[in-house]
Amino acid sequence: MAKVIMIQGTMSNAGKSLITAGLCRVFAQDGYRVAPFKSQNMALNSYVTDDGLEMGRAQVMQAEAAGIAPCAEMNPILLKPTSDVGSQVVVMGKVRCNMGAAEYYQYKKELIPEIKEAFRKLSEKADIIVVEGAGSPAEINLKENDIVNMGLAKMLGAPVLLAGDIDRGGVFAQLLGCLMLMDEDEKDLVKGLIINKFRGDKTLLEPGVKILEEKCGVPVTAVLPYIRLQVDDEDSLSDRLENRMCGGGPVSICVVRLPHLSNYTDFNVFEETGAASVRYVSKARELTGADLVILPGSKNTIADLRWLHESGMGEAVKQYAAAGGPVIGICGGYQMLGRLIRDPYHTEEGGEMEGLGLLPTVTVLLEEKTTTRTEGVFAGNAELLAGLSGKAFAGYEIHMGETLAEEEVQIWCRSGAGETQAEKTAVTDGMPVGSAETEGLSGGNAEMAKNHETAKAGEVLPAGVCCGNVYGSYIHGIFDARGIAAEIVQALARKKGVEIGEIDEIDHEAFKQSQYDILADMIRENMDMEAIYGMLREATV
Repeated sequence: MAKVIMIQGTMSNAGKSLITAGLCRVFAQDGYRVAPFKSQNMALNSYVTDDGLEMGRAQVMQAEAAGIAPCAEMNPILLKPTSDVGSQVVVMGKVRCNMGAAEYYQYKKELIPEIKEAFRKLSEKADIIVVEGAGSPAEINLKENDIVNMGLAKMLGAPVLLAGDIDRGGVFAQLLGCLMLMDEDEKDLVKGLIINKFRGDKTLLEPGVKILEEKCGVPVTAVLPYIRLQVDDEDSLSDRLENRMCGGGPVSICVVRLPHLSNYTDFNVFEETGAASVRYVSKARELTGADLVILPGSKNTIADLRWLHESGMGEAVKQYAAAGGPVIGICGGYQMLGRLIRDPYHTEEGGEMEGLGLLPTVTVLLEEKTTTRTEGVFAGNAELLAGLSGKAFAGYEIHMGETLAEEEVQIWCRSGAGETQAEKTAVTDGMPVGSAETEGLSGGNAEMAKNHETAKAGEVLPAGVCCGNVYGSYIHGIFDARGIAAEIVQALARKKGVEIGEIDEIDHEAFKQSQYDILADMIRENMDMEAIYGMLREATV
């Protein structure tokens, strides 16, 4: 049975996810089979496993750090907010239902057996499990039926490291106050304190550390420095979304920060080229000077489309495209670029809403969610992005609808690995619409891609289509494969008339692994690993 250690925080964004990933990497480097675990995650950054199950992206990042394949057992409950007071509840990778906050608060205790079973299965494959909490254990209004912080720690008998964020100020009050609000049996599980995101001379911190240890009766196990790494963040709290430029270079990429933005990490790879800056923007005027505008994924496509219309951002995107500016939509953003979104089954709000009209498509929201891994190739008719022709991509799809052509439309990319898609009929409010052609496409076969350059009116569309300078795709991670982001940035630079020289073809996976090694080095240098291994030896699980 695996040994277990748990990272909790005094607040959201105290650095739990990164510390968990760092420990996973250290233990893996030391020769242990290690896995991450978070019983309940609230995030719009999600991922599809090889067996078609959905899980939080943070646990995927931690699994990558541990050197293992992600699986749904690492994140048995995923809450995907659909509004300020409600979420889609995903249990063991599959949608269970939509619930309001109060209803879920009463329901969640029924999920304890599934949490325990997920942990049991994970523990059979690991020597060490690093568990991440959520929010703060000091949220005393939510303490009853807790399944993610101290309630889970007691359930697992896990020693706890409590992390506070000194960069926000008040870290001593955070840590001491959090402990003061715990019951005695909870305090007994806290074996170490972490002061995280420290900038400056550690010697100036020593008097405070000594007083803190005296008042808490718990040792400070680590003072971790503020570190900037290019790894996947939690979506709503990432400083990437604060309209600051990420990366550098003359090519400017603007990602529209939708209210229900999801999977924004699709665009991290552009930063790694060294020739592009990425900004997340929410005001129409912020598109000025953009070389590429991206509409990202959304958990609530109709609500975000309404925001585009009402905020003026939608009109700004249309004007940008009319002036020749390239626009790419991914998943929900792809749906919004079309002429119409219909919701006959009240998957979101019901009814229908006009899209931006930049692609001749209509999307029908369905009752069943598509969650699948996808690979394929880019077609050869994409004008500005024609240099992608024949390049292979791999990624995943997470969406609640299907998109159909209203007239003949060019295919930008096509997925498939030799399987045949049978004739398929979509229904929009009882009206049958067309059928899909046989795909029969090998993932690396460029010639096959070129033989399927258009889709006819009424067809259910493949991975993505384009119309002039506007491109859409359902594939998350479509830019990650070696050479794709570099080719797009080069094409944008040529269009702009800027010489950026040759961009090394980025191995996105190798780059991420190098970041995890940097993280592990930081943990080893600044955390008392001897004390950590002592906690593991004493753990009851």
